Amino acid sequence: MSDTTAGQIKPSLGVGALVSDSFAIFFGKFLKVFLIAYGPTLIGLLISGALMGFGTIVGTATPDLDSSISFVAIFLTILVQLVVYAVTTALLVQLAYDAKLGRDVRLGRYVGPAFAAVIPIVLLGLVSGILFMIGFAIFVVPGLWIYAVFSVMVPAVVIERAGFSGLGRSAALTKEYRWPIIGAICLLIIIAIVINLAASFLVGIISTIFGSVALDIILSAAISTISAGIGSILIALIYARLREIKEGVSVDQIAAVFD
Repeated sequence: MSDTTAGQIKPSLGVGALVSDSFAIFFGKFLKVFLIAYGPTLIGLLISGALMGFGTIVGTATPDLDSSISFVAIFLTILVQLVVYAVTTALLVQLAYDAKLGRDVRLGRYVGPAFAAVIPIVLLGLVSGILFMIGFAIFVVPGLWIYAVFSVMVPAVVIERAGFSGLGRSAALTKEYRWPIIGAICLLIIIAIVINLAASFLVGIISTIFGSVALDIILSAAISTISAGIGSILIALIYARLREIKEGVSVDQIAAVFD
């Protein structure tokens, strides 16, 4: 089914509803979302801390860039963070659809599809990330545009099992809707920044009182989990909305893939 047909107005993405639904799902399933995303995030920070130094990870020290070993550590840290991103996003994408349908969270059913999608998500995420940084360095808008083009790559890989065709699938689905996607992402970022600032303020107070690097890592993982949770849910809902508009596929049909 094409995006529009002759004489018809292109359906709206519904940015406000998508962002509202994302927060409704996040806070409605807060404990389960947090527990699912927190584990991989904490493990990723611990591994990154072992590679780069825990002070560097929590922002109390600067990385040493004077040796080749440091560059290897940076590369491995980036790789670890990509794996964490792949696992958490793949898990939360599936949770979002169950939550949208009012079904119970079924972590056991999410694990298989999530880990099966890790390698393509990591490699495609590396490619899209490099393109995003190039676009962002040239000018902010091209970077955001590139991000929008490839924004639904993870759901395409997890739900449709698109594999290494995930970037192409995302580009096809987001065509003609990239500006609304940018709008949704920017709106979410603004709201998430406010939430993160409040959380960071509380974390700063706690860290000052206790002065523990271990506690800093634990609390930093919690803040990262909040951002990852809201963002992953939004991407899942954008993907579902695009498939509804372009292909007439409903959320329950999407969720049926991993039943």
